[in-house]
Amino acid sequence: MESYLNENFDVKSKHSSDEALERWREVCGFVKNPKRRFRFTANLPKRYEAAAMRRTNQENLRVAVLVSKAALQFISGVQASDYVVPEEVKAAGFQICADELGSLAEGHDVKKLKVHGGVDGVAAKLSTSTTNGLTSDTSLLNKRQQVYGVNKFAEAEAKGFWVFVWEALHDMTLMILGVCAFVSLIVGIAMEGWPKGAHDGLGIVASILLVVFVTATSDYRQSLQFRDLDKEKKKITVQVTRSACRQKMSIYDLLPGDIVHLNIGDQVPADGLFVSGFSVLIDESSLTGESEPVMVNAENPFMLSGTKLQDGSCKMMVTTVGMRTQWGKLMATLSEGGDDETPLQVKLNGVATIIGKVGLFFAVVTFAVMVQGLFMTKLREGTIWSWSGEEALQMLEFFAVAVTIVVVAVPEGLPLAVTLSLAFAMKKMMNDKALVRHLAACETMGSATSICSDKTGTLTTNHMTLVKSCICMGVKEVGNDNKASFCSDIPESTVKLLLQSIFTNTGGEIVINKDGQREILGTPTETALLEFGLSLGGDSQAERQVSKIVKVEPFNSTKKRMGVVLQLPEGGLRAHTKGASEIVLAGCDKVINSNGEVVPLDEKSINHLNATINQFANEALRTLCLAYMELENGFSPDNAIPVSGYTCIGIVGIKDPVRPGVKESVATCRSAGITVRMVTGDNINTAKAIARECGILTDDGIAIEGPDFREKSQEEMLALIPKIQVMGRSSPMDKHTLVKQLRTTFDEVVAVTGDGTNDAPALHEADIGLAMGIAGTEVAKESADVIILDDNFSTIVTVAKWGRSVYINIQKFVQFQLTVNIVALIVNFSSACLTGSAPLTAVQLLWVNMIMDTLGALALATEPPTDELMKCLPAGKKGNFISNVMWRNILGQSFYQFMVIWYLQAKGKAMFDLNGPDSDLILNTLIFNSFVFCQVFNEISSRNMEKINVFKGILDNYVFVAVLGCTAVFQVIIIEFLGTFASTTPLTCSQWFGSVFIGFLGMPIAAILKMIPV
Repeated sequence: MESYLNENFDVKSKHSSDEALERWREVCGFVKNPKRRFRFTANLPKRYEAAAMRRTNQENLRVAVLVSKAALQFISGVQASDYVVPEEVKAAGFQICADELGSLAEGHDVKKLKVHGGVDGVAAKLSTSTTNGLTSDTSLLNKRQQVYGVNKFAEAEAKGFWVFVWEALHDMTLMILGVCAFVSLIVGIAMEGWPKGAHDGLGIVASILLVVFVTATSDYRQSLQFRDLDKEKKKITVQVTRSACRQKMSIYDLLPGDIVHLNIGDQVPADGLFVSGFSVLIDESSLTGESEPVMVNAENPFMLSGTKLQDGSCKMMVTTVGMRTQWGKLMATLSEGGDDETPLQVKLNGVATIIGKVGLFFAVVTFAVMVQGLFMTKLREGTIWSWSGEEALQMLEFFAVAVTIVVVAVPEGLPLAVTLSLAFAMKKMMNDKALVRHLAACETMGSATSICSDKTGTLTTNHMTLVKSCICMGVKEVGNDNKASFCSDIPESTVKLLLQSIFTNTGGEIVINKDGQREILGTPTETALLEFGLSLGGDSQAERQVSKIVKVEPFNSTKKRMGVVLQLPEGGLRAHTKGASEIVLAGCDKVINSNGEVVPLDEKSINHLNATINQFANEALRTLCLAYMELENGFSPDNAIPVSGYTCIGIVGIKDPVRPGVKESVATCRSAGITVRMVTGDNINTAKAIARECGILTDDGIAIEGPDFREKSQEEMLALIPKIQVMGRSSPMDKHTLVKQLRTTFDEVVAVTGDGTNDAPALHEADIGLAMGIAGTEVAKESADVIILDDNFSTIVTVAKWGRSVYINIQKFVQFQLTVNIVALIVNFSSACLTGSAPLTAVQLLWVNMIMDTLGALALATEPPTDELMKCLPAGKKGNFISNVMWRNILGQSFYQFMVIWYLQAKGKAMFDLNGPDSDLILNTLIFNSFVFCQVFNEISSRNMEKINVFKGILDNYVFVAVLGCTAVFQVIIIEFLGTFASTTPLTCSQWFGSVFIGFLGMPIAAILKMIPV
């Protein structure tokens, strides 16, 4: 079975080819209800439609850019436009309509933009200010929304409960049974009159309706869970200026005229025009499929929704929103494409297909044997040509039993149990601060063997404070109580230089928020530096106004530095740089001494500064070096900022404490067979100090620097990688290489954390990409499978625990369901062959089907995770889903149940002392009751596939207890009160005790089976 499944039903957890997705659909021939079975699989035609749309966008954009370039050559001769503002737009107080705005950005129409007076002209026509943004007046914003629309794309309407009922009714076998019930009603009433003749038909109808409503309720609840998760996935905020105040706002609240602030890694939230900024590179591949980044500046100011900032930072004015943008139209189509199906869903579709074919064969043979028995009887009696209504009804009952065998034998619920378990786990993980973006990640995380984690913000708190500095060659503690003495010990000229460096060479910003309070925006590192600058008495606004910024190079994790070029008020140009201490220091040839004089950087000074860096790093401090240089030979903004020839201002040490609970979480991973590696861009000594504190770096582990790692040959890497526990000063490509080697060469299942734009390749390459919810950029989040909302390493361990829980829960359910499948098939088939009739009727089999399918999935697939799960080794890539342990339990339990039912059929009358005309009915009722209670107790035994104590934590899972309770209560009702419909009769106390005891005996049998080693 496993080889057949691997051949036809094998898809990857991510990036599966369309061929693989198409292949398993074609092989999956025998499906009772395609509407339900394929509900949570990708809609491939919609995906092909989205791909075609991308190609069209690419072509349209290419033409638009060529046209606008041609128009630029004739721009001087532009005449006044013949554009007429619609009256309703004028009445609302605007001078440009939504369609005209849409054609500006989408068509990259430079000529039209010039006609409207450039960016400032469009801003005036939109009644907005490029410095203060829109006013926050609600009535004005509502008026604007009526004219220009909302920033949301059209989505398929959510399905109501009755749609799920209708889809559940599309089950082919239930439809056939419905027809049987209808015929049975007509024949029964014609023969025996109302109501006696209607009992059999109504029994089947009632069973069908019960199955349909329970199924629809379960599916509807799942859809609500997915809907809630979809809402969470779409929560994206941006920095916006409104009424001259900076504030965070949902992208869905943006309106044309809003001024949005974007940084490296952000997604452009709507079509718009570039207002101001530096070094802006836009990646348009998500919209057009074009991989080459586009430079955006005052000459080419067009920014399209859905594209991403690959580099730089800027201010943008929104012009077009929602479905008026190409991204809106593309997203509306893509959202219908759905998520890829998960490997387990596909594998269980394969299992369902195999068993379905076997079940169909048995059903046909069972029907043939029972019909043959009836024909032989009539042949002996010589009544082959004369048929009574009773015999016609018997024939119909044979057919109904055959169809019901198919209902029970085809485990339609298997793939849907995966979805149920995943929906349950995703909802619970959301409460545990993990947002799952791709369903498959839940499964894959359970098999993870290696976690490559960032340091900053994941293992540490990301609450940074500058605690030490080495300015003018003197090392000082920085505390709240010694700020005044700190400044007095440093020459005034150096303090001025230091403040200029802090306030101008920064990715952060000090703004007044809507509450009128001062707020520092930016990364925790920038915030720590800006707080230090403010504590020294610096004025951010004054520093920025005194000097004019000529060029900015934002920080990125490849260069590990950032820089700015200033035009000074007294004339001349000055460059400031800051970044990784040893990298910036290597570009310095001068230093400011204790007297505030610039002196050459001799060997003694270099050794002193390097020793200071190592001292800070060994104290687990993050070190930064600040430096400047006078650009005496001038500077062109088109050139890169120099990387050498600087004067070192000083080195600062920033404290970022280890998160509480991280050490325990790392220990949990180790006991669970998961290797944790720290991969950071920080100094190697800082990384080692933190790694030791977390318990990641052990005595036999290796800490290596990125530049050394990338120089290694393949042979050296083979020996080195298993021992690597810490990688410092790593670039994004180092992380990508490590992940790729672990996955391909060492066959590991790798989870990787990332927050920056440059982490996207590693997140994409990993089996599970984990993006940070707080520090992560939109680019990182989009490449990830799971978003860790609190950026905490302990949450990653929780995700791994839930992943294992999902995997084990589905294994439990499969074990339980396959046992019922095998027993129900063999019992009905063997009985039909030996006695000419089936002991379990259509109604009874439908009830059994519901116990094992929908109710069984609810009970077993929603078990919460236990700490025990993190004491076993991970499954990795090589583990068979249906393990030897499962086969042992399935075959052992099936053998017991079959033998018991066979014995009851053969010797049941003697055993229970049954005589008289009702003895057959009582015996069949006893067989049915015993069979159901075998499943009830087997469900309890299935809670743990290897441990004998299956009652541990049973009361913590109220769903399990509720399902078990409802099954038992309803079974009593069926036996005692619904006999006419279900072909049962009330039982005596001793008969009840006997059938329940037979079911209970399955538990010690299961315990004995678990002692057999496999």
